[in-house]
Amino acid sequence: MSLDTTPKHAQKISRLSSRLVYENRWIRLREDQVRFPGGHEGIYSVVDKVDFATIIPLHEDGRVQMVRQYRYPISGRFWELPQGSWEDAPDADPEALARGELAEETGFAAKRIEKLGEIFPAVGLLNQVCHIFLASELIAGEVAREETEQDMETEAFALDEIRAMIRKGEIKDSTTISAIGFWLMSAASSD
Repeated sequence: MSLDTTPKHAQKISRLSSRLVYENRWIRLREDQVRFPGGHEGIYSVVDKVDFATIIPLHEDGRVQMVRQYRYPISGRFWELPQGSWEDAPDADPEALARGELAEETGFAAKRIEKLGEIFPAVGLLNQVCHIFLASELIAGEVAREETEQDMETEAFALDEIRAMIRKGEIKDSTTISAIGFWLMSAASSD
């Protein structure tokens, strides 16, 4: 008799079947029949989305360029970092995506861009990866926003202002808050 010596944290949930529930240009929702490590069966609803990039555009004076637009699902406008995906090019290089979204949303190009890392925005239901980039040595240019982004604003804020905006609820986007935290931890560890 053989015992399973795989650590519990490394055991996998097995997919038994998968059914497409809904699909459009931006998302794909599927429902998977699964078996948990203990033998129990159940379902998982999973949203498939292409990966995206979040950019921290850092000016020479230490201010960070942010954007604000109306977000329909939450019925509000909040400040956030420039971010986006290219649904028509799901295999796009993350750095090219970051450079493209930065220029599109803020009008700035970056002479230097550094990948800080990756996060999963919603591990319980979404398989999307967010690539976090720090963009510096910014060069002003023209915005080239999509039709759905015409109401977007862009403005630069000092880090202390950003911290205060998070505390006051003016920044609620979890990706933005995570990316700022990731950047600050990265900067602290390199000192």
